[in-house]
Amino acid sequence: MQVDENTDSKHPGKAPIPASDLDFALTVQIVIAWAGEAGEQRRLGWWRSDLMSEFGGEDLFKRLLPHSWGWGVMQGAREAARRRDAELRARDHDPDQIVSLFNLGFELDERLAERLQDLKSLHGDPSDALTGLKEGIPGTWNRDTFLKWAGANGSVETKTVPAGRLIPGPVPASLQATMRQLVAALAAPSDEYPLPHFRRGK
Repeated sequence: MQVDENTDSKHPGKAPIPASDLDFALTVQIVIAWAGEAGEQRRLGWWRSDLMSEFGGEDLFKRLLPHSWGWGVMQGAREAARRRDAELRARDHDPDQIVSLFNLGFELDERLAERLQDLKSLHGDPSDALTGLKEGIPGTWNRDTFLKWAGANGSVETKTVPAGRLIPGPVPASLQATMRQLVAALAAPSDEYPLPHFRRGK
């Protein structure tokens, strides 16, 4: 299957989404999934997974999936992050109205899943497909480096609410702008995943 490198063209009749925006969103999700892992090589410890580490998931997946282990560990970590995101959203009085890093709405989430599968089928090494991973996931973990990476996406106002960090105002029109604001809301340190989010209709 050939991937359109300029736009998401698999959904006729729906608004096109630039492939670069989909790739940016996937990169952000994977970097945050990596940074949030606990385990033997503890990073932020936001979710209980240890997949993207040499002696954790990497060792297992290299034996199970010798040709696609890189995608396997990233997808596993991304799923662990998505589940934690969902747990926190479920505590809200109206979780369906929350737009977060791992809950962008059914249509966008579906397109991201499709884009991930397309890239996986064409590229053995995730960093060849999503070049931003090289900057977001350096060789060694450093919390300050991660916070600097998050802050490089801009500055946003947040309000602490029971669900997490609410970004007041409407959801941006573009996927990339939405992701940048959500990531920027992570720049302030937190011992727990702070669930940066927008609320539809606000």
